[in-house]
Amino acid sequence: MQVGGGVLFPTDPDFLGKSPGLKNNCAEGGGLMKVIVLGGAGEMGAAAVRDLVQIPDVEQVTIADINTKVARNLAATAGEDKALVQEVDATSRDALVGAIRGHDVVAGALGPFFQFERPIVEAALEADVDYVSICDDHDAIASILPLDDEAQESGQVILSGMGWTPGLSNILARKGYNQLDRTERINIYWAGSTGDAVGLAVLLHTIHIFAGRVDAFREGQHQEIPAGSGREKIEFLHPLGKVNVFNVGHPEPVTMPLYLDGLQEVSLKGGLVENYFNRTARFLSKVGLTGTPRRTRIVGELMKTLLPLFPVSRHRAFSGIRVDVEGEENGERIRYSFAAVDNMRRLTAIPLSIGTYLVGRGDIKRRGVFAPEADDGVDPDTFLEELDKRDIVIKEKREKI
Repeated sequence: MQVGGGVLFPTDPDFLGKSPGLKNNCAEGGGLMKVIVLGGAGEMGAAAVRDLVQIPDVEQVTIADINTKVARNLAATAGEDKALVQEVDATSRDALVGAIRGHDVVAGALGPFFQFERPIVEAALEADVDYVSICDDHDAIASILPLDDEAQESGQVILSGMGWTPGLSNILARKGYNQLDRTERINIYWAGSTGDAVGLAVLLHTIHIFAGRVDAFREGQHQEIPAGSGREKIEFLHPLGKVNVFNVGHPEPVTMPLYLDGLQEVSLKGGLVENYFNRTARFLSKVGLTGTPRRTRIVGELMKTLLPLFPVSRHRAFSGIRVDVEGEENGERIRYSFAAVDNMRRLTAIPLSIGTYLVGRGDIKRRGVFAPEADDGVDPDTFLEELDKRDIVIKEKREKI
């Protein structure tokens, strides 16, 4: 077992839970903004659209997707007379640049990100429009970090990994980091259910992160370790309970050591409630069926077709996150633990919407390509205030270790 225990129970009196706030009270000033949501007709993109149209400072939300039928239905039901539809082929650089121009911020919900993140960032840079995404692939974020100088020179914000994990995980890690005098270790865990989100992009991502070798940060150094290794059974908030998690490919171990000084370890482990899917993903990688994007897509489409034949844990059809931050505070060894559970689409899409809003409002002063935990990036307290308004509750626990 890795250090990072501290079992989290929802009834623990040491938890400091936030009470749910009022919905649709999301903006308190600033100029009107026009937002385009790439992949806006997808599961995560649609949830972001529905939140964005509720923000008074958002004047227009363009739902950009190749599936215009679904996009039109979404626009008709999203309300506020703010939603427009634009057909976009994301494989065309010219189409992306043309669609993005004229907006204030691009919200990126188009996966799989190992295929689309770099081309979209390049298009946003060419169109001179700020970009916020839910990119959750470790190799994808590594591919865009070299564009930092170009984005700084143009004065643009390219905020990548602003979803559930990464995203919420990074912000909670930053909050714990800020509260400690010295931080040494950040351990991030996530758990999901195939009953919570079954979109093709989610399946492709899950297959991808269990493949090959993935980034880790141990003993103050970047390392590569086998995906699917290091199994642990971790306690999440009710109704998830204990779930098997594994080392998988996510951006947090790539980005956190860049921005948070003094870290000796950053670990990221995740897994699905239905352990047969974890085993399946590991097996597919072992036999070489997911070694390329083309193979991954073929396998993902097949699994999406077969998924209804497999049992799903309906009573645990939620997703959860737990972030343990360890270090020193006032001469004592302290661990801050943060946890949340909700539907995957809310945990992912609402941070994207909030991040987009904060960028459009000018609250984020940093320029360049960066992750949420960067200095002058997303302020944890401001973000959590906005999250509270959407009834996503974060539990916090502080303990001596």
